[in-house]
Amino acid sequence: MSESSNTTMKISPLAGKPAPAELLVNVARLVTAYYNEAPDPAIPLQRVAFGTSGHRGSAFEKSFNEAHVLAISQAICLYRKQQGIDGPLFIGIDTHALSEPAFASALEVLAANGVEVMMAARGEYTPTPAVSHAILVYNRGRKSGLADGIVITPSHNPPDSGGFKYNPPNGGPADTGITGWIEQRANALLQAGLQDVQRISFEKALRASTTHQHDFLNAYVEDLGNVIDMDAISGAQIRMGVDPLGGAGVHYWSAISDRYKLDLTVVNQAVDATFRFMTVDWDGQIRMDPSSPYAMQSLIDLKDRFDIAFACDTDHDRHGIVTRGAGLLPPNDYLAVAIDYLFQHRPAWRKDAAIGKTVVSSQMIDRVAARLGRKLVEVPVGFKWFAAGLLDGSLGFGGEESAGASFLRRDGTVWTTDKDGLVPALLAAEITARTGRDPAENYRALTQEFGAPAADRIQAAASPEQKAKLSKLSPEQVKSTMLAGEPIQAVLTRAPGNDAAIGGLKVVAEHGWFAARPSGTEDIYKIYAESFRGEDHLRSILNEAQTIVDQALGA
Repeated sequence: MSESSNTTMKISPLAGKPAPAELLVNVARLVTAYYNEAPDPAIPLQRVAFGTSGHRGSAFEKSFNEAHVLAISQAICLYRKQQGIDGPLFIGIDTHALSEPAFASALEVLAANGVEVMMAARGEYTPTPAVSHAILVYNRGRKSGLADGIVITPSHNPPDSGGFKYNPPNGGPADTGITGWIEQRANALLQAGLQDVQRISFEKALRASTTHQHDFLNAYVEDLGNVIDMDAISGAQIRMGVDPLGGAGVHYWSAISDRYKLDLTVVNQAVDATFRFMTVDWDGQIRMDPSSPYAMQSLIDLKDRFDIAFACDTDHDRHGIVTRGAGLLPPNDYLAVAIDYLFQHRPAWRKDAAIGKTVVSSQMIDRVAARLGRKLVEVPVGFKWFAAGLLDGSLGFGGEESAGASFLRRDGTVWTTDKDGLVPALLAAEITARTGRDPAENYRALTQEFGAPAADRIQAAASPEQKAKLSKLSPEQVKSTMLAGEPIQAVLTRAPGNDAAIGGLKVVAEHGWFAARPSGTEDIYKIYAESFRGEDHLRSILNEAQTIVDQALGA
């Protein structure tokens, strides 16, 4: 690993500019590949593989094809049977081109297996949080006949991507025990040529007595006033702009505006599977990432029209907040502001409700938590680690550095246990209404109190063997005692909040830290770093971080 120098991410000349025609996916060719290309289960990249958010891939690369969806759907049916889960299964899709074909494939299997399926009427797209919300509302007070769900989405990934997520009865992303079981069964089904997959035609599946329609949109919208102070927003006449980025919540925003009498403008109502309306992300790809200033350029250009503006990714489980003065807020900055506000404006929450963050989230959150007198629960990357705490109310808030968060209802009970992009977005308006300052102004106040952190992320090449080694390091393999001129206070390979393996390494000093993690999809590792002593100190941390990692790996 030492022969590869660390690299900041190379910015494409297309970044932040409208997507040129040659970047647009050929949707007809993609859907044809979904049905006609057959994966080879002997090739690792063509097998079913659940990452932090389900199975993802592209039909062009034989990593997300009909065979994968049929196998995963049958495996989920087998898992439900094994676990005695016999309530309805709520299913939602986003606006990626592969989501509708994958929905058809899944329904053919679910109906053949006699699963009671709850699908949106008239092919309505359904955000991830609306599925989580539906599962939890249905399961409230029940001990048996519990519901679960499937969300067909690759999140903010490029237009040729497909994705398939399973949410068990706790409403959150399935944990590794569940996904490992489903993955193993699905690959066995692939290996056997799908001969044990039960399936009926899509037409029969739609007409099956077990297939029902569910109004996800109105059930979710009607309940929003129980998690966000909508009266404060409408009363303060906050002018809001929202860009759904062509995603699953595209029809939710106008319904929210009408229901709660908000001054909210949907600046882009287009749904187009090529996502031709997007500006190009940092690496020259089209990606619906609301935390990227390049992908968000269109909304940033409109910032002066609104008091606050926001966007969500394709399945609406991530948020991006845009203010007049600061443009797009870095996700870590907004998480700190949201936590600081919520724990002072939700009196019905349990006094011992804790704050959940991932190991690569800002230490500003630690400082806010200490001032609030709240316990901090630091977990590995992946929202599944927050699900149990949000479900029982022991966590008031769970957030991750990639702009994913959810929090409790105003009465302290569970809202969603999966990431929800809509409620953090609307919370930005509530914060502006109740404090008289937008989130960027609130963040500036935090930096005056705690200092202003500098943060960055770099990446370096790593072979699959080196990545595997990095994910299994022990603290004893780190011999360094200093980091950028300060004594090292902690070397972590397990998260302090739940003692789960972080799949990498975190090194902490008084005024800075770094974390190194292998990428799940590329032959690289990433180093996240933060300093409360400015840019020069941050650069020192980043430089020393790679040396420390190389030494620990014996490179």
